[in-house]
Amino acid sequence: MTDQIPPQGPGVSGAAAFGAAARAAPLSLQLEANWKLRLILLRLLGAAMILGSTGLWLVPGAGADPEMNLLRMGVSVAFLLAGLVLMTVHEPGSGPEACFDPVRRELRLLQRDGKGRPRTVLHRSYESLGAVRLTAASVQLYETDGSLLIELPLQTAAMRSQLRDQFSGAVRILT
Repeated sequence: MTDQIPPQGPGVSGAAAFGAAARAAPLSLQLEANWKLRLILLRLLGAAMILGSTGLWLVPGAGADPEMNLLRMGVSVAFLLAGLVLMTVHEPGSGPEACFDPVRRELRLLQRDGKGRPRTVLHRSYESLGAVRLTAASVQLYETDGSLLIELPLQTAAMRSQLRDQFSGAVRILT
């Protein structure tokens, strides 16, 4: 078993050792939408539709007309089915994954196919990027003409630090 951190000599500081380890290990980011909030909202809407489908029959004075009963039956079945569909919505499969490779000094965007195998959908070397902006919550990669190429979420400050180490010297870092 080997350590990922190179051995420190008498003149090597902890920051330099961390920088060497950050440049050696690839950094991978998941692109995720806020599915937890979406799922909650969809389930609440589904529950409201199911309650609405039964609530249509509680309206007073509408039970005398047979044509209105037929209409209420159709609407309540549609609300019930739509509500059940919304209640059973589940989180989608994994989204695209961004891989920052410090050895090859490149960015790869991977998307899993139907069988779960990763497929490269974007492949860019660090030198072909125009600039990068690292914020507290995201990393923004820009083309050479200044247009935004991609914005990726960052979960931790350690990820931001690793990316800053990887991009230093290869890409212009915007403040």
